Amino acid sequence: MHASAQQAGPPVAGAPEPAALHVVDVPLGERSYSVHIGAGARSVLPGIIAALGARRAVLVSARPDDWNPETGVETLVLPARDGEPDKTLAAVGGLCSRFARFGLTRDDVVVSVGGGTTTDTVGLAASLFHRGVPVIHVPTTLLAQVDASIGGKTAVNLPEGKNLVGAYWQPKAVLCDTDYLGTLPRREWTNGYGEIARCMFIGTGDLRGLPVSEQIAASVARKAEIVVADERDAGLRHLLNYGHTLGHALERATDYALRHGEGVAIGTVFAGRLAGALGRIDDERVAEHLEVVEHYGLPTGLPESLDIAEAITLMRRDKKATRGLSFVLDGPAGAELVGDVEESLVATTLAGMPRQSHDLA
Repeated sequence: MHASAQQAGPPVAGAPEPAALHVVDVPLGERSYSVHIGAGARSVLPGIIAALGARRAVLVSARPDDWNPETGVETLVLPARDGEPDKTLAAVGGLCSRFARFGLTRDDVVVSVGGGTTTDTVGLAASLFHRGVPVIHVPTTLLAQVDASIGGKTAVNLPEGKNLVGAYWQPKAVLCDTDYLGTLPRREWTNGYGEIARCMFIGTGDLRGLPVSEQIAASVARKAEIVVADERDAGLRHLLNYGHTLGHALERATDYALRHGEGVAIGTVFAGRLAGALGRIDDERVAEHLEVVEHYGLPTGLPESLDIAEAITLMRRDKKATRGLSFVLDGPAGAELVGDVEESLVATTLAGMPRQSHDLA
């Protein structure tokens, strides 16, 4: 995947002059787009909208008004709220109704500004309205910048599970403005670091110690490579779910009190243990999973109240679970999807993990 440093276009009036941006291209033919990463990246939005030929925009934002980027066109601003409780079909329907009342057409554009739950929900609404209108994501959390806004997956939750209703809808651009990260509380940083930590086991190499913008760029570049090779989850894209099978189950079991990146971090430690139990990796590699997750200050143990039987039931509902209990696991040839893992081994591995009292405030 092509990644380069590129000077941003002319800044919007009142916006900070952007420094050189990392640009990662996602070459998908007519659906190709670029991810712009760095301080001030949001200032390139008007130029991208102008290049699309859009005359109007709906900007759906979970940020304060003074952090919303300029679009350069007539714009309806709709408030949003980050968080799993609002990542629902009802929220998608509400957005589509507002699009209709505004008179949004397929020649216009939708812009999302917020965390991963906002980019997911807005992306799904854009994919469905008029059977698809262009969308640009301006992710404002570390989690959304390294993962959620990239790759074209959009989805909302059902009471029965996470991300069970969705569509593939590639954005026209993604603007990862690192200025937003300075406003994040501690838990939002750890939430994003959960996705970065698991990247070491799917091909980025060790990102520890790099500046955060470089960690974001490396994570995005690896995800872009995988998405281009397997846009619709037929095989290789399963790698992106490293640590996610248990992670999603933990989110659901705690009614989303445990954040996504926190669940993925615990799921990554579990994936190392399970791969070791299956004889796929040695003890040193198992320990490396724990060391990387601990480096980022992430949780490594199961919630104290977790019922293992419930967790296994939730994992069976995972989107990848077409062949029994399935996990993306490290091995001699790297990570791969492993199906039909014995439930007894999964239960034993879970039972062997430490329990932690997580600070979920």
